[in-house]
Amino acid sequence: MRIDIKTFEALTSKELYNILQLRSEVFVVEQDCVYQDIDGKDERSLHIIGYEDDNLIAYARCFKPGDYFDEAAIGRVLVRENYRKFGYGHEITKAAVEAIKTNFKADKIKISAQTYLVIFYESHGFKTVGDRYLEDGIPHIAMIKA
Repeated sequence: MRIDIKTFEALTSKELYNILQLRSEVFVVEQDCVYQDIDGKDERSLHIIGYEDDNLIAYARCFKPGDYFDEAAIGRVLVRENYRKFGYGHEITKAAVEAIKTNFKADKIKISAQTYLVIFYESHGFKTVGDRYLEDGIPHIAMIKA
């Protein structure tokens, strides 16, 4: 998988369209969750984009400390459904962690993880903090990597 890292301003209109389309496909349609994906935070995000043969297959967005949480943050992590068996989730997560270290010089990262993915994120050094909660009707828990 080829990974590109771009600011919002560096995204082409086609790239942004493809990202928003894939996020909607995964988070709205596949997870049957009606929520406002276009939340005004993309402009402050660093976009981590994974491609296979020029097809968008994985994505995450990263925030510097203070732009989402007090800590640096990763969100909207996804892999297109038919590519999940190849380990691309691990690759895009590692790339997001490295992008935060490189671009924001931050080591402490917070995520709001869907609870079924706790073991996945623990494999990347994240630890759960606090209680579980519902976000857009889906069980989540905060996790920190320090």
